[in-house]
Amino acid sequence: MLQPVVSGGRTATREELFGNTAGLKASQSRRLLATYRRRVQQHELVSAELARHLTELSREVGRQLGVLLTRRGEVEQVIVGDARQLLLPDIGRARAAQSRLRGLRLVHTHLKDEPLTRDDLTDLVLLRLDAVAAVVSREDGLPGKVYLATLLPWNAASELYQQRESPSLYELDFDAQAQVAALEQEMARAAPLREVGVQGRAILIGVHKGDREAAEASLAELCELARSAGVEVLDNVLQGRRAIDPRTVVGEGKLQEILVRSMALGADLLLFDRDLTPSQARHIGEETALKILDRTQLILDIFAQRAQSADGKLQVELAQLRYRLPRLVGKDDSLSRLAGGIGGRGPGETKLEVDRRRARDRIGVLEERIDRLSADRATRRRQRSRAGVPVISIVGYTNAGKSTLLNALTEAEVLASPRLFATLDPTSRRLRFPRQREVIVTDTVGFIRDLPRDLLAAFRATLEELEEADLLLHVVDASDPRQDEQAEAVERVLSTLDLSRTPRLLVFNKVDRAPQAAQALAHAAGGVAVSALTGQGLPQLIARCEEVLWQRGKVLPPGAEPEFARPRIPPV
Repeated sequence: MLQPVVSGGRTATREELFGNTAGLKASQSRRLLATYRRRVQQHELVSAELARHLTELSREVGRQLGVLLTRRGEVEQVIVGDARQLLLPDIGRARAAQSRLRGLRLVHTHLKDEPLTRDDLTDLVLLRLDAVAAVVSREDGLPGKVYLATLLPWNAASELYQQRESPSLYELDFDAQAQVAALEQEMARAAPLREVGVQGRAILIGVHKGDREAAEASLAELCELARSAGVEVLDNVLQGRRAIDPRTVVGEGKLQEILVRSMALGADLLLFDRDLTPSQARHIGEETALKILDRTQLILDIFAQRAQSADGKLQVELAQLRYRLPRLVGKDDSLSRLAGGIGGRGPGETKLEVDRRRARDRIGVLEERIDRLSADRATRRRQRSRAGVPVISIVGYTNAGKSTLLNALTEAEVLASPRLFATLDPTSRRLRFPRQREVIVTDTVGFIRDLPRDLLAAFRATLEELEEADLLLHVVDASDPRQDEQAEAVERVLSTLDLSRTPRLLVFNKVDRAPQAAQALAHAAGGVAVSALTGQGLPQLIARCEEVLWQRGKVLPPGAEPEFARPRIPPV
């Protein structure tokens, strides 16, 4: 029976040898456990005595052996690997402060004369070790060459680590204590400063299965969404794959590269340009210890920031609850799922079940309140209908200039910002046409590609305003190179709302930025080219609206649509 070894006032048993100890003889295990009794000087990488102890035993058992040393020179952990690599124990993967290292250095053996492996360098970066060193075990068991790597201060323009090698320990010029102190001091000086108002520092991640151009455009849009949410974008990663990894989306190896990059840049957020399943978000979070968001979560967060009215806040809360409900999961299978009755007496409901029930109850309450809001809006629409005042609703892709156009037409003071989804709450203003005619112009929430279904359902009370519109002004950003795809995305949303038969007029905005392109698009589609910012083309727009609404002197009946008002864009 293997006897415990006393080390530093505690007993070290075979269970404290981390790794695969199967096949080790009792004498070999005893010699490994004796490693706990050894100490090195604080300035030493490793003592010659400890290095020889490891290389001799490593050559004898035919495996890599390693130790984790504290800054005081004590052996924290003894690790047993195989002939090619070591598997490090869990030493706490929660990231320390930006300017602090782990306080441990790894010294292990190599059976062949080879430099540090990719796994060694990855452990150095991810675990923020003080240093990683490999001592070659020669054929006679004595220590040979030494390969050493230490971190560099985090800087996007530099390498993450520096490597060096020495023919032997005696020729290695390395002061562990001074090196760590100087490195942490430089890290503290070079640590990136967080700007006031920044909600996070993110790396954007996109995955495509063939159409790289479309994926790049989608990632650029995600970048604008992130900036609208107050997130500082540090870098973006676009990966082509034949199939999406069901666990980590990008694959284990790519995820490790992204994690290393995030540490170099000081990122605390990974933002994916797709919807993640609950299991994917959980696995990626566990692997990286970073905050994980997908496209839908980001849009919901922007809506939560922008909602000002009570109606908007209710609708955003409902969308968030619907999104989070299937993501309320337990962390182990031991939670009780008993629901009363025979065999159900005992612990009762778990915290998880209570959270789910409260979420469902809250969803029911919000849906009832939104239904009442919908009824109130319907009453106001009937009153407007009896008054005989036509309604023009402005729709379009987010950031196309809808609020700016409303301000230009009605002299309103609605917030107009280059940020995506700058305004969410619908705004109605009266507009007087020539010949003493009046209309009501309504600005609605902007649309976007892959608009979350929960969000679209939650905003149904707001979007119902579009059902009573006599004319839809579809605003298109003529200066955007992907304006045709944006227009199609809006048309798809309008089709889901059963508004395909409502008359609409294409308005190509921002003619001041792209005059030739806007005029050509307007001519080809039968629309109007305007600049909501400078006022160019607004008289022509008002004339076209009047022509559509009062054709032959009367407002068009529901469903009627003159040929010149039909948007001639590619079919959805």
